[in-house]
Amino acid sequence: MPLLPSTARAASGSYDAMLLACIDPRFPKLALDYMSARSLVGKYSQFNMAGAAIGAVAPKFSGWHQTFWDKLAASIQLHNIPAVIAINHRDCGAAKIAFGDAAVASPAAETATHRTSLLAFRDEVVKRHPRLKVELGLMDLTGKVATFA
Repeated sequence: MPLLPSTARAASGSYDAMLLACIDPRFPKLALDYMSARSLVGKYSQFNMAGAAIGAVAPKFSGWHQTFWDKLAASIQLHNIPAVIAINHRDCGAAKIAFGDAAVASPAAETATHRTSLLAFRDEVVKRHPRLKVELGLMDLTGKVATFA
């Protein structure tokens, strides 16, 4: 049986955050690098869905919403997380599906679309879990993250 890495902890306990990220195959390594740079590896739970925050709040994906909120509630219960980190990304196919080509036709439109979705996500988290800190980011194709307040 392989040994657990030194960062391994119990299945339940106190962890630092939950990361919501997209399923896009280009981004798992970049998201891990981002969390590693923040010294969070082994200290967060993760949920991936198309569009990240878009998948959690866009009307086009309403069938997915409850699944995300149930997973967040489970992470709060199991991991005592004080924060959720949502990272959307540029060139997101789910954004096009949810909002149409015009919503991502230019960098400014794309930023506005993601900002709107991320802020709606934050509002929904605060409504459901008022004590949870919410961090919002938009990752580019190099892994750089712009944050939104």
